[in-house]
Amino acid sequence: MQPVLLVEDTSSLAMLYGAVLARAGHPVDHAATLAEARARCARGMPRVMLLDLQLPDGDGLDLLASLSGANCRVIVITANGSINRAVQAMRGGAFDFLVKPFDESRLVTAVENALSARGAIEPEDAPATESAGFEGFIGRSAAMDEIYRMVRAIGRSTATVFITGESGTGKEVCARAIHAVSNRAKRPFVPLNCAAIPRDLLESEVFGHLKGAFTGALSDKPGAAAVADGGTLFLDEICEMDLSLQTKLLRFLQTSTIQPVGAARPVQVDVRIVCATNRDPAEEVRRGRFREDLYYRLHVVPIHMPPLRARPDDILDIARASLATFSREEGRGFQGFTEEAERVLMERPWPGNVRQLLNVIRNVVVLHEGTLVRPEMLPGEIAPLQVPEAPPRPANVATLAQQRTPPTDLRALVEPLIGRSLADVEREFIEATISACGGSIPRAARMLSLSPSTVYRKLDSWGVGQRRA
Repeated sequence: MQPVLLVEDTSSLAMLYGAVLARAGHPVDHAATLAEARARCARGMPRVMLLDLQLPDGDGLDLLASLSGANCRVIVITANGSINRAVQAMRGGAFDFLVKPFDESRLVTAVENALSARGAIEPEDAPATESAGFEGFIGRSAAMDEIYRMVRAIGRSTATVFITGESGTGKEVCARAIHAVSNRAKRPFVPLNCAAIPRDLLESEVFGHLKGAFTGALSDKPGAAAVADGGTLFLDEICEMDLSLQTKLLRFLQTSTIQPVGAARPVQVDVRIVCATNRDPAEEVRRGRFREDLYYRLHVVPIHMPPLRARPDDILDIARASLATFSREEGRGFQGFTEEAERVLMERPWPGNVRQLLNVIRNVVVLHEGTLVRPEMLPGEIAPLQVPEAPPRPANVATLAQQRTPPTDLRALVEPLIGRSLADVEREFIEATISACGGSIPRAARMLSLSPSTVYRKLDSWGVGQRRA
């Protein structure tokens, strides 16, 4: 068996770590400096390296950088006050990290996970694009190819993952994909929506409780962390978690132990944490709603899910795949979309992202029959826009809206508007622009240098959106 290379300059700690790993059946080779570590790697690359970042002759991150591309999984060791250094290491290719002081089981688990983890998919082995999708995803855009690449790389690690993105972008799909490509794939994946559980019950849901711990606790209940032992715990909407529970979650991450409500002693578990939010977590920290130390402990490997409007090439792929799936489920015979229906789908801004698109396709399949989806089958929220009768407006506003190039005397056109509110002028100008574009909001938005979703929101606020639908 190839020994684990331990790079640690404190002899007492090196002896302790070596003894713990030896008892677990993992022989250890020790290097006290960067120079010794480089020499041992030159003689033969270890499969796993435990690397202290603070060494007498240099920075452990320098050695990590030199191992880029090598078949060696590096577990970095850092002090409690240097979490940001661990984050740097994870982004530099480290497999996992340990924060001093850590217990024996955490050390052994990290090494065994590194030894048993799947190898990375080499670039030449991976397909150039994912035409049919990847682990629950659908799409072959450049934005999604980057997500697939990150998920493959993250799957090798046991590090915590922080997924951000708008509602409906597929954050849980991403979490499940990370679990599916990891060495924990055969163990439980346990999702928990922190926003959907009352705050006074959230601690019990996460850590469990014993019978009689509080009113209504009629029997022992294992929490999500215990159920996920050996697997992955997905904490969705993590920024909704109460500050008091954030403190307990931080301790759980540091010690890998849980203490059910009413229990006298903590229980050891082996869980990988993946969390997600549709908020800006850094802004939540600034506002005092999210603990800074917990943020840095969780925000080790960040992934941002792109909104659907940033990956328009995937809209029709998602629509066609979901149409086939829903048609089978509902016993319908739909086989595709007409060109006009596809054009309508491509023009919409999809503020609800993939979730909204899937709901629209499900609506069509449930309420209609046929072989091709036609524009009139689409629900009102995205049906082809009907141009309403233009309300009376001053000629100068319509003239401004239809003017493609700046007029030579703009003051003369604006002067009649003086005395009216800016809100009234904005509304008339936007509606006149839409009228000039034949009712096409995407075209009008481009002319106004606005996003279509902004125009839709304004129309809704004026009560125009319903009439257009």
